[in-house]
Amino acid sequence: MGTRRENGAGNVYRRPYGLYEARLRYLDPATGKRKRISVYAPTPKAARAKLKAARDRLEAGAPPRDATRTVGDWLKHWRATTLAASDRKASTKELYATLCRCYLETAPFGVISLDRLRPTDVEALILAMRERGLSASTIRSTNTVARAGLDGAVRDGLLGRNPVALVRRPGVTRREARHLAADTVTAVLAAAARSRYHSILLLIAATGLRRGEARGLRWCDVDLDAGVLRVVATHSRVSGAIEISEPKSVRSRRVVPLHPSIVALLRRHHTEQLRERLRAANQWQDHGLVFCTELGRPVEPRNVLRVIETAARTAGVDGIGVHTLRHSAAVAWLESGVHIKAVADLLGHSSVSVTGDTYGHTSDDAARAAIANLGARLGL
Repeated sequence: MGTRRENGAGNVYRRPYGLYEARLRYLDPATGKRKRISVYAPTPKAARAKLKAARDRLEAGAPPRDATRTVGDWLKHWRATTLAASDRKASTKELYATLCRCYLETAPFGVISLDRLRPTDVEALILAMRERGLSASTIRSTNTVARAGLDGAVRDGLLGRNPVALVRRPGVTRREARHLAADTVTAVLAAAARSRYHSILLLIAATGLRRGEARGLRWCDVDLDAGVLRVVATHSRVSGAIEISEPKSVRSRRVVPLHPSIVALLRRHHTEQLRERLRAANQWQDHGLVFCTELGRPVEPRNVLRVIETAARTAGVDGIGVHTLRHSAAVAWLESGVHIKAVADLLGHSSVSVTGDTYGHTSDDAARAAIANLGARLGL
């Protein structure tokens, strides 16, 4: 038996092996049951300090001490429960789960116990990922997942506070999106003219739609008489399956006007699709999509990418993708004098700042024209 010592901060017991034990009874707010914890230290003063720290945590609504399960074990549980039950988009859930498995649940970060996890461990993870040559966006996204996962540990009473929240979020240097001049876009589209997917590429080039928004466009969201389309869905591949879901943000849901030539294009496209439907007969799968396969199924994203890559090589252009057409439309609008707020609305950006950061570069001709115009107004 140990020797008991009374003091104002709590009961301290000297244990046979030389350490001092301080005990604390408390009511667990999660279960409503009374519990007891013991803390150990080499001196009575240190034991009382640990006891006081446990009391302070309880008064702050935190557990008296952190759980000893590993970070990886907890995040695996969080991934299968909280993340799965969240209202995040399926593609976001898949991305978060992948980052969690690859970088957070594995050693060395994943084997640290929750009670021993410190902000320096989070910083060490960031440094290790940089040394591996991982992109800044991957590192930032992994940090976001770690913070969300450990917020769940705080919520469930396993941690007093989230160490990830104490570390500055890794930055990402925004790079201006690559774009093509209007005549180059025309050349690339001409090279794809014989492709089944020429129409979808032309629509993206003329409206600035995102790739998934164009693939997810349905006829019920297109008003050819009024010359507008409504963006209310997006199309992506999630866990190997093609999925049509809501757009990425509220601002992404928008009405986009159509040029008369695009209206005429879509009318011809609709007529041809009706012929295909008749040819397919009972094999046709009616998803109501504007762009689909010969049997009405959603378009495979890689097939559209292959078409523009082949067309670009034919036109003598390298390193572009479907999204380059969207970027080119944005820059063309800005350089032709369209107000940046109108461009942000057309693109479905969450804010004007996103548009400015992504397409902030002004061509030399546009810059010289701006200076010349100002000079003329000032009478120079």
